[in-house]
Amino acid sequence: MARVALERACDAAWVDAAFHEHRGRQYERELLFSDVVDRMSLVVLGMRPSLHAAAQRHHLPVSVQALYKKVNRTEPAVLRALVRSAYARLAPVRSAMGQAEAVCEGMAVRIVDGNDLPASEKRLSALRGFRGAAMPGQSLVLYDPDLDLVADVLPWEDAHDHERSLLKHLLPQVEPGQLWVADRGFSTRSILQAFAARDAFLLVREHARNPSPAEERPRRKVGRIETGTVFEQPVSIPDGAGGVLRLRRIEIELDTPTEDGDTVIRLLTNVPAGRKGATALARLYRTRWRIECLFGRLESVLESEVRSLGSPRGALLGFCVALVAYDVLALLQAAVRAAHPVCEEKPISSFYIAAELREYYGGMKAALPEEVWAPYESQTSKQLARTLVDMARHVDPMMLLKHPRGPKPRKKKGYASGSEVRRQVATSRVLAAGTVDYVKQDV
Repeated sequence: MARVALERACDAAWVDAAFHEHRGRQYERELLFSDVVDRMSLVVLGMRPSLHAAAQRHHLPVSVQALYKKVNRTEPAVLRALVRSAYARLAPVRSAMGQAEAVCEGMAVRIVDGNDLPASEKRLSALRGFRGAAMPGQSLVLYDPDLDLVADVLPWEDAHDHERSLLKHLLPQVEPGQLWVADRGFSTRSILQAFAARDAFLLVREHARNPSPAEERPRRKVGRIETGTVFEQPVSIPDGAGGVLRLRRIEIELDTPTEDGDTVIRLLTNVPAGRKGATALARLYRTRWRIECLFGRLESVLESEVRSLGSPRGALLGFCVALVAYDVLALLQAAVRAAHPVCEEKPISSFYIAAELREYYGGMKAALPEEVWAPYESQTSKQLARTLVDMARHVDPMMLLKHPRGPKPRKKKGYASGSEVRRQVATSRVLAAGTVDYVKQDV
């Protein structure tokens, strides 16, 4: 299933064609861009510990040094085209499987958020004398919650630029009637005005200072959701052309404060009241956590943060290949859910799917000839969806189910002296004593 989905997402001929269409100064000779993506995918899926190990296991017509130079010069426009086109090829397959629950009936929803790459190892000569953290870059990710797929990404080399300044590069992708959901980092007048000018909608958490809307009428109570009481209030901001842009402020008085201690969450939106009610939009905003879970799965399930790649473009290549791999895993999860009704009640774990791939994918790829995969290349999206679901019927879903647990109780550790922190205790003696009081004794 993974091989069939990967062939549809990033077929070698298509990847090379996308490279030539979107490249700037880069060029190809002996080393194709599809070979680079293939080696990086082995690292992202955890099948090889490093890019060097992937190149050594699967021979290339060039040296390892040439491979790293190619990786470290990959242009962001090529990376964005890789992710966008993979979504365009996988989204029809996912839609053909059905069972996708719309988070907002009647509206196409996108969730946008920024993601900073963690500090890399200081392998670059320019960084070796620097004692602080070297940040290789960031990205702005656009997520389709209905299909659970990454729809677009903006790779950005400068890690110090604010994410709100990057959104202007994604605005050309805003389609009329779409509803984008964002956090308070994108709560500015210019962004709200840009969505209104494109006949699109934005649901954003209101910043304490921006966009500072003017209140038109007092707020009124409109109902409740799972986390608190919902209020609505008409507000307005300048529309940038001498007029007024009318918005709705939705306030949620929480039953339980957030981790930051907030008791009220304020949202701003330009969705008309007659199209979606305040309680429906308040529930919709709660789905924004899905993109945070996406980033968490990229880090825990896939090797999306290759810390040995200190070059910004190399690190962004690893992250973008991980986004494509995430879409493939999401497609496999959807196929398993469609094939096994038990998965409708118990969620599938992407961690266990990735573990299965690490165990069997390499051996399967070596054992089966390339001709085996040729019949799947000509299948339509609906045919490929049926093929994946038929394959998924041979999967034991009990091996892939999540095992959720309750939240861990939070306990404040309090102050401890240095001598207490540096003490050691033999675990075997504590267990033999059968009491935690043994730990408090002087050993």
